[in-house]
Amino acid sequence: MPRHLASKIRIHGPAVRRSSKNTTNRLQRDDQKFVWHPFTQMEEWMQESPIIIERGDGRHLIDTEGNRYYDGVSSLWVNIHGHRTAALDQALRTQLEKIAHSTLLGLGNVPSIELARQLIKISPLGLQKVFYSDNGSTAMEIAMKLAFQYWQQQGRQFRRKRKFISFDMAYHGDSLGTVSLSGISLFHKTYKPLLFRTFKADPPYCYRCPLQLRHPTCYLACLHPIESTLREHHQSIAALVIEPMIQGVGGMITSPKGYLRAIRELCTRYNVLLIADEVATGFGRTGKMFACEHESVTPDFMAVSKGLTGGYMPLAATLTTQEIYDGFLGAYDDFKTFFHGHSYTGNPLGCAVALANLKLFRRTKLLQILPQKVRTFEVALRALKSLAHVGQVRQIGLMAGIELIQNKKTKQPYPLEDRIGHRIAMETRGQGLIIRPSGNILILMPPLTATHNELQVMVDIVKSAIQSVTRFQC
Repeated sequence: MPRHLASKIRIHGPAVRRSSKNTTNRLQRDDQKFVWHPFTQMEEWMQESPIIIERGDGRHLIDTEGNRYYDGVSSLWVNIHGHRTAALDQALRTQLEKIAHSTLLGLGNVPSIELARQLIKISPLGLQKVFYSDNGSTAMEIAMKLAFQYWQQQGRQFRRKRKFISFDMAYHGDSLGTVSLSGISLFHKTYKPLLFRTFKADPPYCYRCPLQLRHPTCYLACLHPIESTLREHHQSIAALVIEPMIQGVGGMITSPKGYLRAIRELCTRYNVLLIADEVATGFGRTGKMFACEHESVTPDFMAVSKGLTGGYMPLAATLTTQEIYDGFLGAYDDFKTFFHGHSYTGNPLGCAVALANLKLFRRTKLLQILPQKVRTFEVALRALKSLAHVGQVRQIGLMAGIELIQNKKTKQPYPLEDRIGHRIAMETRGQGLIIRPSGNILILMPPLTATHNELQVMVDIVKSAIQSVTRFQC
């Protein structure tokens, strides 16, 4: 069997139960009848025969027919150690024998306290407080609201600080506040009448530099417009919001060396808070526990989710400094309280499995062995750069984006309606790999426990699929 097809196989033997074809057909019909899928044109979905995932095993997803697929996007960037990880499974069982949930409104619970202590231990120096929520959108919404309220409570001279700087092509979530901070027109233009305005900055998109310069001889000229905005408007700006080191959904745009550190310095100089959206980049994705560590940056707020529980439970946290926390202290009738919370804030099941996740990082020395895997991934990805319809391959850690183009010389993109990324993703499925593109950007983000061979096989499948789909493209 060819190596790139080795992943998509039938599972045989009594240890693994397979649903019948009739069961699969019923599930497909019921899915199409009752379920509304996210980011999906349902009219097209109704014409497909969707894969129904029934089980997981390590780096594989297994459908109701027993077919195995590499989980090439870590189940939307959340899975760290693979599926059915024994230590994480056991953490949930153990916590279930105690309690599944109790509120943090007026009460504490053991796992949320222990997790907060552990998060502070591993986070950038200076982050001291943890506010829990449910997902990346809520974690970012909390950071935004905290930044706004902090300045409102600092005195009359700071109450003009109500605006935000965020980046074009950014993605920070799907609540209205986080959509206001984001900048992906295809997703968000419909909601423009509902949103508040922000100062928008160009991302450091070196492949398509808006200044038409080249790195490194540009000397990070893309920072100049940001500094100009800060210089002119800092008295009305509460915070700058950034996806550190790599801008995810908007194109897997990697920041050049020194960019994040320079942003931190600008925010400090102009007395503007820095919000780091580490929802996608946290927990080893970039090769370090948090992306901010690459340039020794401590943000004023850091939002984390996705990998927090190893891909097991919906949980998020917004970390901040003692200074920000102190700005909310006072007598009750000062009304400085942060009046925000969620029903499942600090959920004990989520916190318990997050603790087990962090313990697994330590026990397996995952961060120490990642550099070799990152190197393997980088070398494997080089084979894609020579393909006629690959414009650029962008990578940090085990996060990679492959930009598809019609013409390599002119960098002409494919029209979105061609759905070239989707077509390639459908081809990779036939070869045993699940990926989900973002427009013309193929995203490959395997679990951190993927072996060196598995990383190579996943890249080989992507290469084969690109060649197959683009073979007759002009």
